Amino acid sequence: MYGTAGAQLGFEPQGQYMVKAGSKTPFMRGQRRALNLAAIIICLFVPWGIFAFTFSLMSFSLRFTHPPLCYLLVALALALVCAFGGLAVDAVKKNRAGETNREPTWYIFLFVTSLIAWIMAVLVGDLNFWTNMQPFYDVNNLQSYPSVDPARVRGQQVMDAGKIIFAEGSKLDRTKSMGFKNVDYYCVAPISKGNASLATYDFWAVGLNCCAGSEPDFHCGEYNNPRANAGLRLMRDDQRGFFRLAVQQAEATYNIKAIHPLFFYWMQDPISEMLAYQAEGYKFCAMGIFTHFAWQVFAVIVAVVAFSKIGRF
Repeated sequence: MYGTAGAQLGFEPQGQYMVKAGSKTPFMRGQRRALNLAAIIICLFVPWGIFAFTFSLMSFSLRFTHPPLCYLLVALALALVCAFGGLAVDAVKKNRAGETNREPTWYIFLFVTSLIAWIMAVLVGDLNFWTNMQPFYDVNNLQSYPSVDPARVRGQQVMDAGKIIFAEGSKLDRTKSMGFKNVDYYCVAPISKGNASLATYDFWAVGLNCCAGSEPDFHCGEYNNPRANAGLRLMRDDQRGFFRLAVQQAEATYNIKAIHPLFFYWMQDPISEMLAYQAEGYKFCAMGIFTHFAWQVFAVIVAVVAFSKIGRF
């Protein structure tokens, strides 16, 4: 008659078997290996799955379009990790009370590595979202305007612009550029057309640390590309106020007006630049998932070696 091992298909196959004296049990070693192999597979793929699942949630469109649902699913992943912690605590208690011979080592390993996976997924997923995917989703949800004449069109008319192709002959007026310093230099230069002064300068090219401050020296983006006549909208709320202060300095210095300034990165092809954000986000995610899998393989190998040495494999 078998003991508790037949009923407990857990991670540590150390159940007790009732056998006749002197008899051999050739299947015991094989069953031990099979059960440990199952534990190894679970501890390899489950934490990695938690990482991939949480990382994807924190990085991509669900977080942008339905944040509450995204955070609910992330919380459910954490609840699963906590359930592993509960299993580990229960296994430790039963082992210490002598209720089972099953060692809790794999339960503890599963909980610890799953918790690490969840924390890392939240951190790097958040980084990927704000660095790559958020700018892409923001600009992609705005309008695209072709042939915008900065001498005739006002900022209020294209408030929802994400990408603008300016009319032929539009250029950066680098003679009216300005920089505002707050740790970094927030550099601006008006986008104009022709040589005459405009009634209001509402379109501005921007960049960080690419000007000399108060002197007209703007070298941001594709300022020296003769084919550049387009802009990709600045979406960083934390930077917009500093660029607005730089525009105010330009207004005072050059005696010009900017009634409703909009800020853009000056370039030739804003669509390709926008898609580059998306591609970088997917690439970052793929690299993160692959890297975590390599880490999990390493951790499982170390655990197998360590557990076998202390007799808890």
